[in-house]
Amino acid sequence: MSDRTETDDVRTEEANGGFSRRTFIKIGIVAGAGLTLGVAWRMTRDPGLPTSDATFVPNAYLRIDEDGSITVLVAKAEMGQGVSTALPQMIAEELDVAWEDVTFEFAQAHDAYGMMVTGGSTAVMEAWGPLRRAGATARWMLREAAARRWDLPAEQLATRNARVIAPDGSELTYGDLATDAAKLEAPDEAPVKDPSEFRLIGRSLPRLDAESKSTGRATFGIDAGPPNTRVAVVARSPVFGGRLRSFDPSAALAIPGVEEVVEIRAGVAVVARGYVEANQGRDALDIEWDEGDAASLSDETIHQTLRAAAQGSGRSVTEYGEPDVVLDAAPEPVVATYRLPYLAHATMEPMNCTAWVHDGQCTVWAPTQFANGPAIIGGGARQVAADAAGVSVDKTELNVTYLGGGFGRRAERDFVQEAAELAGKIDGPVKVVWSREDDTRHDFYRPASWHEFRGSLGNDGLPEAWEHRMASQSIIERLVPPWVPGPAARFAGKRDPTSTEGASNQPYRVPHMLMSYARVDLPIPVGFWRSVGHTHTGFVVESFIDELAHAAGRDPYEYRRALLDEHPRHLAVLNAAAEAADWGSPAPEGRARGIAVVESFGSYVAQVAEVSIEDGVPRVHKVWCAIDCGTVLNPRIVRAQMESGIVYGLTAALHGEINIQNGRAVQGNFIDYPMLRINQMPAVEVILAPSGDAPGGVGEPATPPIAPAVTNAIFALTGQRIRTMPIRLI
Repeated sequence: MSDRTETDDVRTEEANGGFSRRTFIKIGIVAGAGLTLGVAWRMTRDPGLPTSDATFVPNAYLRIDEDGSITVLVAKAEMGQGVSTALPQMIAEELDVAWEDVTFEFAQAHDAYGMMVTGGSTAVMEAWGPLRRAGATARWMLREAAARRWDLPAEQLATRNARVIAPDGSELTYGDLATDAAKLEAPDEAPVKDPSEFRLIGRSLPRLDAESKSTGRATFGIDAGPPNTRVAVVARSPVFGGRLRSFDPSAALAIPGVEEVVEIRAGVAVVARGYVEANQGRDALDIEWDEGDAASLSDETIHQTLRAAAQGSGRSVTEYGEPDVVLDAAPEPVVATYRLPYLAHATMEPMNCTAWVHDGQCTVWAPTQFANGPAIIGGGARQVAADAAGVSVDKTELNVTYLGGGFGRRAERDFVQEAAELAGKIDGPVKVVWSREDDTRHDFYRPASWHEFRGSLGNDGLPEAWEHRMASQSIIERLVPPWVPGPAARFAGKRDPTSTEGASNQPYRVPHMLMSYARVDLPIPVGFWRSVGHTHTGFVVESFIDELAHAAGRDPYEYRRALLDEHPRHLAVLNAAAEAADWGSPAPEGRARGIAVVESFGSYVAQVAEVSIEDGVPRVHKVWCAIDCGTVLNPRIVRAQMESGIVYGLTAALHGEINIQNGRAVQGNFIDYPMLRINQMPAVEVILAPSGDAPGGVGEPATPPIAPAVTNAIFALTGQRIRTMPIRLI
């Protein structure tokens, strides 16, 4: 894959503002053999965290020991997106240390970290101010410790490569100074570097997790746990919402290696010495389910329900002007209906969790995106494990492992609940492992959605009125009950902002606008899927604006440009992608290009896709992807995430669909829920267009534009407008 980028030493201006509005800085100084500095997302006077012989405190994001070792504690989940490199890179920059001297560890779940959630592409955005200040504060304290030892003004001392340097060239290592620095009072404010001073930020530094993953030493959830851990496989209701009626364990227990059969809330767990035996035991169970009302639910009923809701009286989300009046008077309004299916997450590592309850203590090893959170919304994985195991949360230790893919699925806590509940009922540690079929058929799916559009054009061919009526299940209302106080409660029974994002604030200049949302209640479990609401709205908005451009007889790129004059960051990436793709030149014979631009998670991404049709199937040859994610922390990680997001979105566009029949998910494995193959992968050219603003997200923003870029190219090539996913040509 080729990359059209700035130099790796990207130098961008620092973001305005400091802390995220959701974060505070907390400095914790621990006297003893080292300096420990922590940044917590909320102020805690006495976190009451346990210490180790190395005076390590789990709320610390930075540990400097007497031997000079520098360890960054990462309180976010590493699922391939590079957070275990990006967060240490911020601290290392401000600390003035060499990159090769930095190591990291995953932080255990604890309230001192506040909400430990990795999602919404927020890890770098939230940490940008606090972690830089953490590094700057530590550097200030180390320099002050050296100044006192040498009896020199601190202003005369320099820091470089984990050393404090005197004017005469004398040096003290950070390890030499760690104990003295730990005794000092932290300053109220330690200035961070000006971007012109950056040595590490803006560079494609090597990933800190690369070696362990390349050598097989990295511990994923499925690898974790103490010796002699048994394996369990759970029989769950095949119908959504079904309940266990009865079961006979005899046939399962007759299989060599099967040791126990235990009823849990999710169904029946078969515990064995290994996975093969546990899976065979699960298959041998004589089990009867009460399938419930959902057993009659199938695709046709779901589609009818969504269509009726979208065409009915949804709640207005965005409304201005007189869209109904203008549209009703339009002689030939542009009308389009779009439908998107349920999608599974299909992480490469299926769901799993290991738990051990002993001596009133619950220890958990989990590949989770939601390690810790407030009990008022059910808590994170640590709280869920404590409740399921029947122990107090302060007696529950949750160890976060590497994640073999997350995409939002591992923000759910069902797999943790199963393992902890089972561990509380048996002796010894147990690892609950899901098969690929378990994972696909018991997912929290990307919601299916229905979208009805009407648009009218003015005399100049530009949009005069825009109406978008949407229906889907709600994600956020499942997670946040109506009685919870605060902003989330405002959406109860009205609208789900995680569904309408990208449509309620679509960027195109239109004088008369209506966007409405109808929440549909169905028994299909839904959850956050990579790019969340933008995965719907990016496709439909960018498809419909293309339809309006065609109705106006205008070039789709130029049409967008004419409507984005009030959105310079959208316009900048749109221009960058079009220029890189040489939009104005003819495409190679038998090919056409499509374009799309979507803002999501604080970043702006435009993509041009070059497509042909081979044997009746779309073939994407190349994608030009321009991103403005504000300040670029690590260009290589940004490029990798753009490529990753394109792969994920293109997989969904070409293949992704979960069908429902008799209350069951039809698809079960990669044979009927396929991933993008290597021979289908287009060349990807990434153009970094940093604006100098605060860092935006990069894990998700590349996913929404790829489907409309491809389908718009298909229309340009064939005249067929694609309004349903996955893409099927006629």
